[in-house]
Amino acid sequence: MVDSQYYLPNDIGISALDCTEAFRLLSPREQLYAHYLSRSAWYGGLAVLLQTSPESASIFVLLQRLFRKQPPAQLGNVATAAGLSPEEYQAFLVYAAGLYANMGNYKSFGDTKFIPNLPKENLKALVWQSQAFQDSPSEMEALWDSCSTLLYSLEDKQKQLGLGDKGITTYFSGNCCLEDAELAQKFLDSKNLSAYNTRLFKKKSEGKSCYEVRLASAVQEDCAVDGEGETRCGRYNFEDRVFTVSRGDYDHLMKKVSENLEKAKDHAANENQKRMLEEYSRSFTFGSVEAHKEGSRFWIKDKGPIVESYIGFIESYRDPFGSRGEFEGFVAVVNKAMSECFAKLVSSAEVLLPELPWPKDFEKDRFLLPDFTSLDVLTFAGSGIPAGINIPNYDDIRQSEGFKNVSLGNVLAVAYATQKDKLTFLDEEDKDVYIKWKGPSFEVQVGLHELLGHGSGKLFVQDEKGTFNFEQDNVRNPETGEKITTWYKGNETWDSKFSTISCSYEECRAECVGLYLSVLCRCCPWVCSIFGHEGEDAEEVVYVNWLNMVRAGLLGLEFYTSESKSWRQAHMQARFVILRVLLEAGEGLVTLKESTGKDGRPDALITLDRSKIHTVGKGAIERFLCKLQVLKSTADVEGGRALYEGYSAVSDGGSHNFLCLRETVLQRKEARKMFVQANTRVKGDSVELVEYEGSAAGLICSFTERFADDSEEVEAHLLELNKRDAPCWF
Repeated sequence: MVDSQYYLPNDIGISALDCTEAFRLLSPREQLYAHYLSRSAWYGGLAVLLQTSPESASIFVLLQRLFRKQPPAQLGNVATAAGLSPEEYQAFLVYAAGLYANMGNYKSFGDTKFIPNLPKENLKALVWQSQAFQDSPSEMEALWDSCSTLLYSLEDKQKQLGLGDKGITTYFSGNCCLEDAELAQKFLDSKNLSAYNTRLFKKKSEGKSCYEVRLASAVQEDCAVDGEGETRCGRYNFEDRVFTVSRGDYDHLMKKVSENLEKAKDHAANENQKRMLEEYSRSFTFGSVEAHKEGSRFWIKDKGPIVESYIGFIESYRDPFGSRGEFEGFVAVVNKAMSECFAKLVSSAEVLLPELPWPKDFEKDRFLLPDFTSLDVLTFAGSGIPAGINIPNYDDIRQSEGFKNVSLGNVLAVAYATQKDKLTFLDEEDKDVYIKWKGPSFEVQVGLHELLGHGSGKLFVQDEKGTFNFEQDNVRNPETGEKITTWYKGNETWDSKFSTISCSYEECRAECVGLYLSVLCRCCPWVCSIFGHEGEDAEEVVYVNWLNMVRAGLLGLEFYTSESKSWRQAHMQARFVILRVLLEAGEGLVTLKESTGKDGRPDALITLDRSKIHTVGKGAIERFLCKLQVLKSTADVEGGRALYEGYSAVSDGGSHNFLCLRETVLQRKEARKMFVQANTRVKGDSVELVEYEGSAAGLICSFTERFADDSEEVEAHLLELNKRDAPCWF
């Protein structure tokens, strides 16, 4: 890997998320509801520091103490006196902003470590001359000593997140490997326990492996407590190992989350919202995923709220095994105009679903019409902000009770704006079309991806009573013509069954659905007309959607680690797979050539023949998408792995030297944008929205002010939680 992979550039894009008008239009009660939900999300989001790396929480506290005493402008004067150049101080500000934006020192998109782009001794000089150090020298020195080595370390294992010798993770103790993760999943399945809110710690006792499955909860007692009912905590023998299910992970933070959910409940708009918050609070108090699932059921029933939110241990992208959820919480306000477009798409879903290229037996028995809204984000706490979301992730709820889709409008508005001089690997003509239509095409893709991608497809299940949800004697595999011989049994889920490939595989399936259905704009023009695109404009939307996908597949090589032959980002792996499928289709549909740029450095050019999208392209995606769905429906892990890992392979053989192209991509990569989010503050009976400039300094100030009322308490709890598990990682 080239060194720039591990630095954030000084000119990285940083944008403020604008939600001024959306928040202003809320009633006082809605503003209070949004405020307390936001507080809950921000406190819970701090758990991500502990989920990311052993050093992230200590670095966060170090930064908070520096900037709380001296905001960026004031600390800049100290930096000059300490001998830092303006470029070095800007590099430090960018690093600090990056840590806040990613909630840790590994990129949320790509899982690569980033370090300060200035000498370690210069950063130490700044810390030593800061007001925070002058006020508390022993505490600041201890903080520095606890994290400075890892803060700068780029040993091979610490360059990226991963399990065992492939990288760093704090979802598992440092002595765990893939076999431990697989055994733990078997144990969890046997006890009907979800891995979403757990971490796994391994110890040796009397020569036998002992495992602690620790649940995230405010309650620390492992026995049943008032208000809980039955507890899953206890000691179990399983396959000649000892498993202990305990509680109290992130206990102080979970207590803060629950307290603010209770406050939000006082301002809820309806009974569904109240019941939802009650169950969420129970979940974070007792460590119960079942309570979170119950809360999610009430959330699905809360149709068309003005203030939308979701919170919990949700996405499993960063668990190397693919089962444990990272904490996230969002609060957003509905954009009524764009939501009307998505509502039209929802109403068209039952017409579009039969167009998907798998037999009707492989589709859900009944499509449960979901909410699909466009939202302006007020708060998104976690490691990063997506463009769209399809939740909840619980298979049993999604299959039989429903889900919701959201598109994050104010994120889309700023995240994907592109400057022509920074647009790589396209010819000049394509660049102009791409810049004009990237936003509209991505909006269509997000809609189709979230609603009909993640929202489609049936899982074949045999429940604990032996009952099948499909006609075992009549359903045939369309790839082989044979009867179905594999399916999900009992408590098995998509995540637990397909584990390490589940996230990327599912993103690939959803992306393929978006591509496939967008092509229908020719025979079903109303698909694009829903979003205001007709005739030639609709054709441009389709072209740029496909062009963006194949370019993204090439860019995805940034997120492949050649040393460990592993992918670090689910979506980008998915897009690379799609690029491979479309290159394999041949007939000149996609061409990818290595070249030399005007600057004399290695370059590449990717082109797409628009005249062949509706024929060669559609046919290739149709065949591949059917295979993906059949393997997923039938729980065919062996077949699914063979197919997906085959297309995911990055080599220097064949018609394209992807390892060489990877080096070109790394040399020409553009850093992902960061977002500055507003804070809310209660003043009397009203709520004040506090906004910040779109800069590193603005992002830093937003975080130092976010926890201003109880900063010392929060930081002390973070350090305590971090210290408790410190011996487990190495």
